[in-house]
Amino acid sequence: MINIHPQYIVDPSGKKLVVLPQNEFETLMEAFDDQNDIRLYDEAKKEDDGTRILLADYLKNRLS
Repeated sequence: MINIHPQYIVDPSGKKLVVLPQNEFETLMEAFDDQNDIRLYDEAKKEDDGTRILLADYLKNRLS
């Protein structure tokens, strides 16, 4: 669980803004990034048909 300590300020138009300490913001951003990595991995795994090629073969075909 991530502990955050938000503070709120109101801009001149009356819109509420959230202010977090930098370390808490960075922790949240890392957690979002981790979740995105997991989502991308899960999507890639669904599309995986099991076909594999050797790196050497890939490089040879890439240069051709």
